[in-house]
Formats: sequence, structure tokens, C-alpha cells
Amino acid sequence: MRADDQVPHPRDTAVLFGHAAAEATLLADYQGGRIPHAVLIGGAAGIGKATLAYRLARFVLAHPDPAVPAVQAATALEVAAEHPVARRISAGAHGDLLVLERTAGDTGTMRTVITVEQVRRTVGFFGSTAGEGGWRVCVVDSADELKYPEGSNALLKVLEEPPPRSLLILVSHAPGRLLPTIRSRCRRLTLRPLDAADVARAVAAALGRQQADPDIARAAEAAEGSVSRALALAGGPLLALRDQMVALLDKLPATDPRALHALGEGLDRSEEGAFETFIDAARSFLSARLDREPDPARLVRVAEAWASLDRMSGEVRTYNLDRKPLVFSVFGLLAEVARG
Repeated sequence: MRADDQVPHPRDTAVLFGHAAAEATLLADYQGGRIPHAVLIGGAAGIGKATLAYRLARFVLAHPDPAVPAVQAATALEVAAEHPVARRISAGAHGDLLVLERTAGDTGTMRTVITVEQVRRTVGFFGSTAGEGGWRVCVVDSADELKYPEGSNALLKVLEEPPPRSLLILVSHAPGRLLPTIRSRCRRLTLRPLDAADVARAVAAALGRQQADPDIARAAEAAEGSVSRALALAGGPLLALRDQMVALLDKLPATDPRALHALGEGLDRSEEGAFETFIDAARSFLSARLDREPDPARLVRVAEAWASLDRMSGEVRTYNLDRKPLVFSVFGLLAEVARG
């Protein structure tokens, strides 16, 4: 089973699991007329940040006046799937919603960054009047992929002078890596990894199942709170690869060249999902360091290692390079981080 091929896009995901408190905070802000011009939703990859971002965008665009009884009576940021706003957002056809995400380049392969040209579209978008007389909403998924520094600086200009009734929703897997000036201008919400039960429920819902089967439950237990990771792991073989990665990461800064050689050969022979599982495990290692590292100088080194990981993995994807050299490079990078 390739569960990751069946995953609905966050704009099509109607149910949010495990983040009721964060949702309630945003709803209360909107009901009270206190919604900020920019919201930064942070947390580990695959836990529902983009789902919450689109949920907020749908609600604001469907209910542009927070004072109306329907909004004041709402208990969640829920918009029915048959609502015209929900249908247009799902089709990518709502004129008052701008989405910044990585796109395919001229060669047809996915770019590794959100380009500065994409970000500059926000100037005209927020500078014009909302087509339906309500809000203009932009979702950035994810802000970590903004081309640095040009894209980040272009976004900052919008944040510094937000027009009325504008809402910028940033999704970030590592908010600490964003420019401090971006973070300071946003209402920050940090989502915690989901527990295994919520992950299993979310995976089952994404796959159209009534309940989680044993394979889904096992993947959920191994997914470290990430729905996207559980969906990728639900096929079975990727669980073994993840276990192999965890065992090698636990030994850092020591490395086993023979084990890395075998891992690299396995990745070269495997399908794309294996490569993504490898990169996700490396990112999880760095993310854990970011969360618990008190030394600012060491935090900088971790952030630099993350940027190097993104660059190297992007080059492998773009040019379809052999995986084995990347395995040795990544573990060398992570070993340096482990040494502090």
C-alpha cells in the first residue's frame, strides 16, 4: 500500500485532529475582532499545521463579518464541504486566497524553494480590493521553504505594512529558523505532535477507513506524532527503514561506515518514499536538537545543518543523483551536530 499517494491535500481535509485548543484560540480571536494580520503556525512536520491554516482561511472567507450570529455561535472553525467557499478553495479557484508553496520548474521537477517572484505576488494581491468584499488571505506552506534571504525579505515588507482585512497564515516546521523580524510580527501558535491515537484516527480518515487497522496503528506508534509520516510508513517496508535510521541516529556522533554503505545502497534501489523517510528522520533528529538546545551558538550550527540538509537533498531530487554519497554526507553533518 502506498498510503502517501492517497493523502488528501490540506485544503481538502475537513477534519482536524488533536489541536482543539489552538483552533479555539483562533476562533476566539476572530469572534472578538482580535484576529491578527499574521499568524505563524509552528510545529513538527505532518501534524496538521497546514490543515489548521486552510481551516482558518475557509472560515474567514466564508464568514467575513465576525459579528454575525453564525460566527458568534460557532464552536469550531468548521465550514461545510458543500459551502461555495470550501468548494472554490478545494478547486484552487478562490480569488481572495493566495497560496505560496513550492511549484514545478521549467523542467517539470519540483523547485526546492518558494521563489522571490512568487512572494512578490503578495504585494499586488494585498494591494487590491477583495473580490467578494471581505478578506484577502494568503497561506504560506511552508515558510521554511522561502528562498533565503530574498523571499524572506520580500515577505517581511508585507508584514511591516499590512493592509486592512488582510490575513497572512504562515506554516513552519522550524519557526526558530525564520527571521526574528518575521516571527515578531506574527501571532505565534505552536502545535504539539499528536498522540498515537489521534494519528491513527487521522490516517484512517485520510484513507477513507472507518477505523484504524493494525498496520495503521503500528505506523501511528512509530510516526512520532506526524500524520504524514504515519501515512508514508503505513505501507510496511518504510517502517523497517525508519527503525534502521533511528538505530544509526542513536549512535551519533559515532558512525558505522558499513551500515551507512548498506543504507545508501538500499536507498538507491528503493522508491521515492524511502528517500523521504530518510530525510524526515534526519530532520527529526535536528528538530529535537532545536527544541532542547539552550546555547545560541549551537542553535545556529543546528540551523545551518538543517539548511545544508535541505540543499543537499534538494540537489539529489533535482538532478536525480545517487543516494549513497548523500547518506555519508548527512551522517557526517549530523555527527558534527551531535558533538556540539
